[in-house]
Amino acid sequence: MNSLSIGSTGMLAQQLNVEVISNNIANMTTTGFKRQRAEFQDLLYQSLVRVGSTSSASGTIVPAGVQIGTGVETSAVYRIHQQGNMQVTDNPLDIAINGEGFFQIELPSGVTAYTRAGSLQLNPQGELVTPDGFRVVGPGTVPIDAVNIEINQDGELIIAIDGQVAPINAGQIQLAIFANDAGLEAVGDNLFLETPASGTPGVGAPNTAGYGRINQGMLESSNVNIVSEITQLITAQRAYEMNSKVITTTDQMMQSVTNLR
Repeated sequence: MNSLSIGSTGMLAQQLNVEVISNNIANMTTTGFKRQRAEFQDLLYQSLVRVGSTSSASGTIVPAGVQIGTGVETSAVYRIHQQGNMQVTDNPLDIAINGEGFFQIELPSGVTAYTRAGSLQLNPQGELVTPDGFRVVGPGTVPIDAVNIEINQDGELIIAIDGQVAPINAGQIQLAIFANDAGLEAVGDNLFLETPASGTPGVGAPNTAGYGRINQGMLESSNVNIVSEITQLITAQRAYEMNSKVITTTDQMMQSVTNLR
């Protein structure tokens, strides 16, 4: 009875589904987090009577056949890069991307990572860095005597210096966009890496064609919809229970066969 293995594939699929949903819920307050969704597909079929095969000497064909499914498998767990809500923080070093694009982050290894989380700080050299101390690609350094920091919608770092009337432009944040955002590799710490599936990034200035604008004093919140996630969690739980019921029922049927006298 193949229903034992079929039921087990269903339980494994829903177990993974619950894991994906639980990760979404756990990151509902993570800045710039993008929710994930598990996608499933059916396994190969056993053709006991092949559809379209000849059923008689006169040339009649079988219209439907007999195909028995063998279960389900995970085809993908992809990330949905939908815009999150803007949360006002009034912190001048908090910035959010309103639209398409990723901040470019220079890792200690020299590799460029990408993120939507704009909770930035200053390191001892006056550079804009992530909470882990990784430098943001583009802008220059902020002088120690700076009295005001402005990051405009174009990503330009405008600094007011004590004793100077005219502000100075200390560089510009550059954004990266990809043909397939879902193909980026998540490595934790709100960072993504380029992969062959994502394609090479296109780099450009914020607030230009195809690139989002920068909002200072704001952060992009997670795009997790908690009501939707709880609903999907309940659905996955019920599906898991029904697949376990298939296994229990199959076991009882096999016991009935064994007990035949």
